[in-house]
Amino acid sequence: MNRFCSLFSQILKFIPRTDFEGEVRKLNAERHARGVSCWQQFVSMLFCQLGRAHSLREIEQGLRSCEGKLSHLGIEALSRSSLSYVHEHRPWQLYQNVFHMLFARFQAQLTLPGSKRTKKFRFKNKLVSLDSSVIDLCLKMYDWAKFRTTKGAIKLHLLLDHDGYLPSFCVITTGKVHDVTVARTLKLQWAWLDNPFATPPDPPEAQQVAMVF
Repeated sequence: MNRFCSLFSQILKFIPRTDFEGEVRKLNAERHARGVSCWQQFVSMLFCQLGRAHSLREIEQGLRSCEGKLSHLGIEALSRSSLSYVHEHRPWQLYQNVFHMLFARFQAQLTLPGSKRTKKFRFKNKLVSLDSSVIDLCLKMYDWAKFRTTKGAIKLHLLLDHDGYLPSFCVITTGKVHDVTVARTLKLQWAWLDNPFATPPDPPEAQQVAMVF
């Protein structure tokens, strides 16, 4: 657990706290704070993702197991009720803005001299990978997310650009949809992959892109 917390703190260093707090102020996201900051919520959910926790109880117990080492992360262990409350009352737009902020920051770093993106790649065509992750959902609450007989899920199909290994595009489907099915619907252009947040163009002549599954 000591090693995990140490690695966890190193991951958090990639996320500038001042920029995060700036986004919080823009949206007035802590209007219904009840003593729980957005940073506490964010770190707790990142812990959930990296620790493969599947419930609020697992998040609570996991944080309490290393409670004495949380002070350097800027948080304290939250109860299930507090986590449930902030999930209900915090604007989701905050974390959307944080994602765009981090994506732009890392993309800019890859264009610096000497970065991986500036190195010559041996493939003639642009190389991207399409892979998917299954996200479990409660079938009783999300009856449209068909996956198994007693299990619901959605599938996140992520297109990874090998020039810097950053995500370029994602498609969310129900859990049963295969990657190949999604790949057949994509029409890719280099200009769009370089700026995935732009409106996708109508490609009369799509440039060749090598795709790996």
